[in-house]
Amino acid sequence: MDITVGDKRVFAATGGRPIEPAKPLLVLLHGAGQDRTIWVLQTRYLAHHGFSVLALDFPGHGGSEGPPLATVEEMADWVADVIRAVGATSATLVGHSMGSLVAIQCAADHPDLVDKLVLVGVSVEMPVHPQMLAAAEADEQHAIDLMVGWSHSSQGHRGGHRQPGSWMVGGSKRVVERSAPGVLYAGFLACMNRGSILDAAGKVSVPALLLLGSDDKMTPPASGQQVASTVAGSTVVVLPNVGHSILAEAPDQVTKYLTEFLSST
Repeated sequence: MDITVGDKRVFAATGGRPIEPAKPLLVLLHGAGQDRTIWVLQTRYLAHHGFSVLALDFPGHGGSEGPPLATVEEMADWVADVIRAVGATSATLVGHSMGSLVAIQCAADHPDLVDKLVLVGVSVEMPVHPQMLAAAEADEQHAIDLMVGWSHSSQGHRGGHRQPGSWMVGGSKRVVERSAPGVLYAGFLACMNRGSILDAAGKVSVPALLLLGSDDKMTPPASGQQVASTVAGSTVVVLPNVGHSILAEAPDQVTKYLTEFLSST
């Protein structure tokens, strides 16, 4: 689905179903250097189980026109503009990694537009290792290799993809490799420069679900718990033996807890 925000084309996956005003709207937000395809299983399932779904490509990512936005705050305002552009009055925001920071910021800055939050792989801050940042600035493959390597648990590196014959780590690399030059670096800078998200989290008053990986090296679960303690009315689920690539390593669990949360709040 193409959406126009300002003078730019925004692309969103809808799970094969049209946006229906009578259904609750879910807006799914990906991480740095990724695109809407990380949500492919959740997008289709939720679109066929009572929700309107927009799995967005951030500007400069996937099918959305660039350039990439420079800050988390700009991305939050952009998400608000997308919600308005499709004629919705509010939405549930579901964000992974960088997308979780954007979801919190949007809920803080545009409280009238956000009904609920689901934060996957979130932490107080999202620093980037200097070696990985330098490689991303130079658009080197090494940046992708480092990011994907650190984002998977030891179990993820061994395999265990729910689809027989699929390579979990390789699939994650292919997603980031599709991004245009400079996109991954821009996302890293936006996460780093945002610093602590606790100021925005303290302004959030809507129900929130946090899905954290017990083996997450990039957004450690202890830091996610600190975000949860700041967001009033939040629920935390820690998924065992799962790293930062939660959507790749535990897609069925994400769908299960997400569906339960949406049905109970």
